[in-house]
Amino acid sequence: MAAEPPRSPAPPIHPWSAGLLVAVDNLWNLADWAVLTWWVTVPLAFLSVFVPTVWLQRWLRRDRWSVAFGKALVLGLVAAIPTSLTGTPVGVALLAWAGVDRWRR
Repeated sequence: MAAEPPRSPAPPIHPWSAGLLVAVDNLWNLADWAVLTWWVTVPLAFLSVFVPTVWLQRWLRRDRWSVAFGKALVLGLVAAIPTSLTGTPVGVALLAWAGVDRWRR
């Protein structure tokens, strides 16, 4: 009987959630200079990552509601930082961890 290679643990974040973080974070390039509109863009960036991530983590990743909520909260807060220097590296790292081939699932 041949031994199977050990499987690496699944990444904690679904690739769609990480991709959403990268996309929304890159939208900050448009609003970086407009400090006067941050009272609108910061909450919108948070909500545009938080709401879909809760759904993605709950239904595609099969996380419990509390776990999905916690992960969405963290990603939403990272997306809400008014610069694209935070979310893009975090999102790309999560995408690399999840593997691009998981996008097909």
